[in-house]
Amino acid sequence: MNLFIKSKKLLRISLFLVCFLSIKCWSQIQKTEPPFWYAGMHNPELQILFYGKNIAENEVSVSNGIPIKSIQKTENPNYVFVTIDTKDLTSQELLFTFFKNKKVVFTQKYALKERKANSASRKSYDASDMIYLIMPDRFANGNPKNDNQKAMLEKADRDNPSGRHGGDIEGIIQNLDYIKELGATALWATPLCEDDDAQGSYHGYGQSDVYRIDPRYGTNEDYLKLSSELHQRDMKLIMDYVTNHWGAAHWMMNDLPTYDWLHQFPGYAQTNYRMTTQFDTNASKIDAKLCADGWFVQSMPDLNQSNPLVLNYLIQNAIWWIEYADLDGFRVDTYSYNDKKGIAKWTKAITDEYPNFNIVGEVWMQDQAQMAYWQKDSKIGAIQNFNSHLPSVMDFTLMDALAVVFNQNQSEWDKGLLRIYNNFTNDFLYPNSNNLLTFVENHDTNRFNEVYQKDFKKYQMAMSILATVRGIPQLYYGSEIGMAGNKSEGDGAIRQDFPGGWQGDSNNAFSKTGRTVEQQQFFDFTSKLFQWRKSNDAVHFGKMTHYVPENNVYVYFRFTDTKTVMVVVNNGLTSGKINPKRFQENIKNFKIGKDVLTGKQFELSSFFEVEKQSALIFELQ
Repeated sequence: MNLFIKSKKLLRISLFLVCFLSIKCWSQIQKTEPPFWYAGMHNPELQILFYGKNIAENEVSVSNGIPIKSIQKTENPNYVFVTIDTKDLTSQELLFTFFKNKKVVFTQKYALKERKANSASRKSYDASDMIYLIMPDRFANGNPKNDNQKAMLEKADRDNPSGRHGGDIEGIIQNLDYIKELGATALWATPLCEDDDAQGSYHGYGQSDVYRIDPRYGTNEDYLKLSSELHQRDMKLIMDYVTNHWGAAHWMMNDLPTYDWLHQFPGYAQTNYRMTTQFDTNASKIDAKLCADGWFVQSMPDLNQSNPLVLNYLIQNAIWWIEYADLDGFRVDTYSYNDKKGIAKWTKAITDEYPNFNIVGEVWMQDQAQMAYWQKDSKIGAIQNFNSHLPSVMDFTLMDALAVVFNQNQSEWDKGLLRIYNNFTNDFLYPNSNNLLTFVENHDTNRFNEVYQKDFKKYQMAMSILATVRGIPQLYYGSEIGMAGNKSEGDGAIRQDFPGGWQGDSNNAFSKTGRTVEQQQFFDFTSKLFQWRKSNDAVHFGKMTHYVPENNVYVYFRFTDTKTVMVVVNNGLTSGKINPKRFQENIKNFKIGKDVLTGKQFELSSFFEVEKQSALIFELQ
């Protein structure tokens, strides 16, 4: 009996030691990034970050005879970067073995997954699309249960304009049919990855884990569901990607892989925001350094893309999301604040992997030549032997013009619609003007309907221009129901909750029966306009001919070999008589102009009238 009891005690002790040692071994791996990868990539090299206490004390091998190209250790013993060659490998489970003095310390499984069919040749967004931009926290709260998370610092506070309000991925999914009804074919959501800042985390640009969806928005699986639901509706998903900085709460910040993972001076120095120093031949070195290496704000540590480990980490993270979530494109935040050589390599690596993948960079400048410098194959950039490889930039000069011209009703040399005309006279600077992102507002600007005090006629003129000029139009959530907001009152004012997105909202603008008369007026016009645009290739990729505005009336044509669209915008305070003979170069033998919104037909053989502060869009017949 005593022997039996001793045997049971020994067994319990053995089991305890096995469990303890197992826990101790496995706990040495706290992070593996990317968490898994895909077989059959264009670039077969995969660099895996392993993180754990003193993990660099070990040597590493991998199963199946797969060659390790390099094992890179840094001054921080808690990191090991292992690069393997995945060429010709099929989907499988790999086993990494960490050993010391020829004895196995622990092992780590790693999955190579199968790519989706034709993944590399995926079609991206282009000028045939209309992009709908939302701030997820302010759009719709589909799952109130995830508003607060015990492990996350900031809790929901809808009364705080700068707080989290509870919008989430489920809320987006529930309202995709509303977005589609508007004529939108692509969705751009501001960042959804985890942002664990103690305050202001709702905007998502200070990310704390770039492989994880913020649990207050949902799960990674919810993001996959959003992608799938969009694709089922023949719509596209654009991720807002941040290469320039992370948040101060990012898991690496308390234990950096290398000192120069971040730009340090040492420590913090704020950017001077002078992006011209990136190409100014007269710029001082310190000014150029402060622009590219300075931190955007103190809570957003600035990443050093000139460090090969950082750059490769960002490249692989971006590619991982494309594969994992079946993405259709990127919008890149603060593109021109990055190390320009590093960001060019990042962009090229992605477009080498996905030749049709569109990426639009935020290059917030007020000069077309300066913006054109950043577009792929720019002749301006070539002067300095620079090619960003960036397919698209945002047309901020057009936005700037649209924000003032409709309050300039008199015909002057450089004001009113002449300013819109002049914007397009500089299109020759761009390598591809069709691939510019056009917009009247976004999440960082004054709201259009605030600037113009919800003047419906001015909204009509602006949207008519946006829908018919070259480029990819983007609509900011709420424009279509007349939402306003003054940026001088804080970012919360331009990022208000969409009415009807929360239980108990008295006004539900997602529903026709719930909209006010004013909201319905804005919605009907917007929906009809962009639904028409979806099927007209003349305004997608057609050529453009425009005529110098007279009496604040701007006329231009978009045309292909088979279709012609004529646009007449009258920003004057009186109705205008249009003489078709002036535009014979484009009218040619067409007899009738059919208004795409009303169906009314206009004879093109004689003068016709366009009302004050209005726009006409004709399909010529």
